[in-house]
Amino acid sequence: MSSDTTASTTPTEQPGKRKAVLLAITAAFVVAGVAWAAYYQLVLAKEEVTDNAYVGGNLVTLSAQVTGNVDEIRADETQMVKAGAPLITLNGIDADLALSQAQARLGNVVRQERERYASVAQYDAVIEQRRLALATAQGNLARRAPLAADQTISGEDLAHAKQAVDDAKAALAVAQRQAESAKSGVAGVNLASHPAVLSARGDVVQAWLAVRRNAVVAPVSGYVAKRSVQLGTHVTPGTPLMSIVPLDQLWVDANFKESELRNIRVGQAATIETDLYGSKVVYHGKVLGMSAGTGSAFSLLPAQNATGNWIKVVQRVPVRITLDPKELAAHPLRIGLSTTVTVDTSHGEGATLDQPMVASTVYTTKALGQPVDEAEKMADTIIAQNLLK
Repeated sequence: MSSDTTASTTPTEQPGKRKAVLLAITAAFVVAGVAWAAYYQLVLAKEEVTDNAYVGGNLVTLSAQVTGNVDEIRADETQMVKAGAPLITLNGIDADLALSQAQARLGNVVRQERERYASVAQYDAVIEQRRLALATAQGNLARRAPLAADQTISGEDLAHAKQAVDDAKAALAVAQRQAESAKSGVAGVNLASHPAVLSARGDVVQAWLAVRRNAVVAPVSGYVAKRSVQLGTHVTPGTPLMSIVPLDQLWVDANFKESELRNIRVGQAATIETDLYGSKVVYHGKVLGMSAGTGSAFSLLPAQNATGNWIKVVQRVPVRITLDPKELAAHPLRIGLSTTVTVDTSHGEGATLDQPMVASTVYTTKALGQPVDEAEKMADTIIAQNLLK
């Protein structure tokens, strides 16, 4: 009896257990689906992610401001340099000679103009001399006129006296015109402010600057990259010599698909992970702005979609992400590194385009400044020395 009862209850218990397992599995799938839907709505739907993102930065090209041959190279690739440090020195013989010639020309011009100023007084003296000669001739004519009326002197003597008066008048007019011409070149300014002196003075300052610019200095602090200059190379202004990368001025360019830009706004928070450090280091930044066009629109050879055969390709727009300077200093990056960017789009009240340009300066350097006042003092000393009597 007992064996028959056990055999009869076992088949009825197995369908019940199977049903319970199926219900449990179904419930698990339902819970997982609900959880995924909630996670999507609460998290994934409010963020945009792309791994088509790379670190960008300023690549400052170093070039010479004057012509010359390279004598010294004081920095090489991978080395860190400070702003204002001399990196390349050009041969300075030609610049030194040009400065000496400019100084000599300045002294010569000052002496020439000093002679011109002195000649003005000389012309005034000539005018007084011509006036005296005219007065003498007029007196002689006045004395001879009554005598000619009495026929005491011949008419020829009277004619000579009249001719002498006319010659004296003409000589006085010539002297006056010469004096006016001499005064027109010096009137209104003193000798040190004369245009010819100022031009020669400017040549001295320019030659002095050329001597100083034989030392090519770093405009910014950073790391040397792409050195192309070699010893003995003849360089001209504008020739690229090397590049400097300031690693404290980096950002991330995230190339989002055009369909992913719908909810991205300027100012939204973003997190960045790099392949260099992995998920252990997470950078925090903000959306700075979006490019004015797609990457293909600004490429060297833009796509020609008006051709006969056309295949639609999803376009990508670069979105610039700023980085936290403190995090960047703690974990340095390099230009071109791959990153994964996640933008939090839960706050969509920002602008899609960046704001107008502000009046403040974005980048500036004082490393290229020169103490021009030293050159001006030197030129003024040359002028003063050549004015001494």
